[in-house]
Amino acid sequence: MHNFNLVYITLFFVFGIAFSAGSLGTFNLGRLEGEFNGSSRLFVNLEGKLYFNIVNSLKHTSWAIELYCDESMTLVGYIRGNTKHTSSIDIIPKRRGNLECKDSYLQSFFPISTVRFVLPIKTNCKSLVYPEPKGISLRSFLNKQKSYFGEEKDFDGLAPYTGTESPSRIHWASVAKGEIAVKTFSHEEHTQELYFKFKDAGKNNEARLSQLCLWVLACEKSYQPFVIEMPNKILSSKKESIDEILTHLAKY
Repeated sequence: MHNFNLVYITLFFVFGIAFSAGSLGTFNLGRLEGEFNGSSRLFVNLEGKLYFNIVNSLKHTSWAIELYCDESMTLVGYIRGNTKHTSSIDIIPKRRGNLECKDSYLQSFFPISTVRFVLPIKTNCKSLVYPEPKGISLRSFLNKQKSYFGEEKDFDGLAPYTGTESPSRIHWASVAKGEIAVKTFSHEEHTQELYFKFKDAGKNNEARLSQLCLWVLACEKSYQPFVIEMPNKILSSKKESIDEILTHLAKY
C-alpha cells in the first residue's frame, strides 16, 4: 500500500507540473504580439535581414522567446514587460522577385523544455529580392569607355582621384607630392552621365540584370548619375531613386 501511495503522489506531482506548465507557457507567450517590419536590401545569394517587432503589452517579462520565419530562426531571449523589441532573422535568398515567408511565428519552451508553445505572426512577411550584383566592375567598364575621359587637348584642371578613373588620367606630378589627382576635361560635363545598355550587359537576361545591379550599386556609392536603356523603358538616376531602379530590375 505504501508503494501505491508513492505512485499516486508522483503522478499527482507530474500532472500538477504539466498543468501548471501549460498555464505558465500560455501566459508567457500569449501576452506577445509579433509583426513583420520590413527588410534590408535583399540580393540573390547574399545574406540579408528580415526585421520583426515584438510587443509585450503586459508588465511581466516573457522568457525564452524564439523567432521563426520558414526555416530560419533567431533566439530573441527575454522581452521585458510593456516594451517593444525589434529582432532580425538572417536570410540568403535564392531567387529574385517577390519573397514571402509562408510560416512565421514566435516559439517558446518555457517553463519546461518538453512542452512547446507557438504564437503565429499574423502580418504578411513580404519583401523584394534584387538580382545578384556580379560581373565586371564599374571601373573596368569606365576604362573601356574612352570617350568618357575626353581628349588631352581639352585639359581643364585637376580633381581628386576616386578609384574609378583610367590610370592614363592620373596626374603623376601630384603623386610625387603625396596626393593623387586626375586630369579633367572641359567637355566632360556633357558626357559624365553613364549610359548602360541592357542588351550589351551580358549573355542572357539574368547575367544582364546581375551586371546592371552591380553597376547601379557602384554608381550609388560614388554618386555617379547614370541611365539604363532597358528593352521597353529608360531608367534614369536623375528621375528615379536607386530603390526604384533596383525594383525594376528585380521584377523584370
